[in-house]
Amino acid sequence: MRGAPGARILAFGGYQPSNVVTNDDLAKTIETNDEWIQSRVGIKERRIAGPEETDVDIAVQAGGKALAASGLSAGDIDLVVVATCTLEAQIPNAAARVAHRLGINAPGAFDVNAACAGFCYAMATASDAIRAGSATNVLVVGTEKLSQWVDWTDRATCVIFADGAGAAVLGPSDTPGVGPVVWGSAGDKADAIIIKDRDSFLHQEGQTVFRWATTALHPVAKQACERAGVDPAELAAFVPHQANLRIIEAIARKLGAEKALIAKDIVLAGNTSAASIPLALSRMVERGEVQSGDLALLLGFGAGLTYAGQVVEIP
Repeated sequence: MRGAPGARILAFGGYQPSNVVTNDDLAKTIETNDEWIQSRVGIKERRIAGPEETDVDIAVQAGGKALAASGLSAGDIDLVVVATCTLEAQIPNAAARVAHRLGINAPGAFDVNAACAGFCYAMATASDAIRAGSATNVLVVGTEKLSQWVDWTDRATCVIFADGAGAAVLGPSDTPGVGPVVWGSAGDKADAIIIKDRDSFLHQEGQTVFRWATTALHPVAKQACERAGVDPAELAAFVPHQANLRIIEAIARKLGAEKALIAKDIVLAGNTSAASIPLALSRMVERGEVQSGDLALLLGFGAGLTYAGQVVEIP
């Protein structure tokens, strides 16, 4: 199969569980309050999946929306990539199950675990597959059920993390609609975000992650713009991983994208790891805050520590 000159995003889709947990709800079970949470991480509320709702269930919801909005049929998809780090079991993978439930017959199907940077990693992989001729149309999903890995008595983590899924459908293009990825890792800081074993909860060294994110990542964002041939002043939107409102605002200031709409989905969605970027993008599109052809800079970063950024064209 001959590859395409470029790849582009055809559509987005997002899904959040119906159960809303506010800061006041958390204050009933742990020592915290709304002011404390908002001043430190910027979150007002988050969505938490029910006990019977799995990563795959919410991935199917988001993936189905993206597929419907793309104008393609299930038969047009020949690769499914799922970014997640919260499966209860690693075998079987999520991608094959998501594909089956969406009626996508016999696609290539694999998962990517780059934690909160996972969606950007998966997008880059999908774009490369289309350009190389390994795939024609790709469904990419970021899905997380972080609530099952969080200690709900630990206010350092339970106030931050949440559940959700976001998806995108990519197809071939004569021009590049997904810019070159700038990715990397800081494995020397891997212990800053860790789940020690299958009987443990997620542990995060918040200050270590904050210092790293606010000092090391704005050069990555600028490099992604440079590789795409885009000045930050041309960006319509900046969509970083929704980790912490203070981190988002610090990176945005250093980026110099004065005209860009800054995604702040974290306020009402919490930190949904690999789902946060596509969820924020799908909301922007739904609300008409970005238009077809606009340029958005994506920047994922998280456990590993891993990071990835690319400029994309809004479908």
